[in-house]
Amino acid sequence: MAEKRTVAFHTLGCKLNFSETSAIGRMMEQEGFEKKEFDDLADVYVINTCSVTDNADKECRQIVRRIQRRSPQSMVVITGCYAQLKPGEIAAIPGVDLVLGAAEKFNIATHLATLTKGDSTKICSCDIEEVSGFNASWSVNDRTRTFLKVQDGCDYSCSFCTIPMARGKSRSDSIRNVLNNARDLARNGVKEIVLTGVNLGDFGKGADGNKRNEESFFDLVKALDEIEGVERYRISSIEPNLLTNDIIAFVANSNKFMPHFHIPLQSGSNEILSLMRRRYKKELYADRVKLIKTLMPHAAIGVDVIVGFPGETEDLFKETFDFLHALDVSYLHVFTYSERANTVALDIKPIVPMNIRNDRNKSLRNLGYMKQQYFQQQFLGQNRKVLFEGHSKNGIMEGYTDNYIRVATPYRKEWVNEIIEWEL
Repeated sequence: MAEKRTVAFHTLGCKLNFSETSAIGRMMEQEGFEKKEFDDLADVYVINTCSVTDNADKECRQIVRRIQRRSPQSMVVITGCYAQLKPGEIAAIPGVDLVLGAAEKFNIATHLATLTKGDSTKICSCDIEEVSGFNASWSVNDRTRTFLKVQDGCDYSCSFCTIPMARGKSRSDSIRNVLNNARDLARNGVKEIVLTGVNLGDFGKGADGNKRNEESFFDLVKALDEIEGVERYRISSIEPNLLTNDIIAFVANSNKFMPHFHIPLQSGSNEILSLMRRRYKKELYADRVKLIKTLMPHAAIGVDVIVGFPGETEDLFKETFDFLHALDVSYLHVFTYSERANTVALDIKPIVPMNIRNDRNKSLRNLGYMKQQYFQQQFLGQNRKVLFEGHSKNGIMEGYTDNYIRVATPYRKEWVNEIIEWEL
């Protein structure tokens, strides 16, 4: 019997990419491949890329060079957002054998069957307007927490963002399929499902981009709450204009949906939000936070924010800083604006110098650290339920409370994938 070909994966970027890499890995195992760790020697290396920032592009190139040094005869496959946006640029990287755009990422095994190392690089891409299929995917690492993709693509046109160009129009799974996937995950011992997508709150559009029987994200949340076996759900990230009062009120009264929201803000200045082509003003954002904290004072709220966007003066940055300082949120994810090809933001002036962007990033990261410390200190001495994960790092296991406070304790096998009452 011939030896199985081996494959190793590396994922850059968002949780959605991680869920898709897991799905591709399972498909390749069904095709007869044996999965390896990325640092092991493998016949095929697959890099699932991000292209939200310039750093992700650079990281992809560095990883390919590393593979070439370690295993020059291995096949190298690049897929994901960077592959869709810049296939020619990737194909020019020495050592890359196959570049797969958005429509082909789930067909890796088929393409590999026709390739030989040393052939000219094969590019399989298409116009992003032609991408219409939806592929359900989920990540399963230690079974405790799974990121379940329920939506893909985006119909928004934020001036800084390449995601619609990389992933196509908004489309989603059906509620029926999501419920079946959730049941399967529960039967496999998964205790927590994190719902993920590019624009999660836009859930309900079918593969053709049209509304499917008027299904909505709120309908999905209500249906999932009824599934037996899944003990926890989290909503990964949702636009403030799509996070309705009904969703917030439902989560507040649910035993399964955790009191944890991640809501992109991007700027605390209405002037900058307008330049970014965001679909809300900061007042709406503040209203959402206020309602969450009124109904769930213990809830964690995470915030995405971009610094150094073109046109962001010192006064407008201070407006963002002051807005966040006053806001009752729990942690910040701070991104430094980086220019992306073919985006409207390239035409906005004046450009903020990179050293000022970095200073502003540091300022908001410090604020975020203080917010996180303050949030966690409010619960010292309280009992909260912690779901402990399976992996051990230097004899330590970790888990998260319902409201997303990380807890570390010496490893105990009997606590793996169990919800434990814990005094913080």
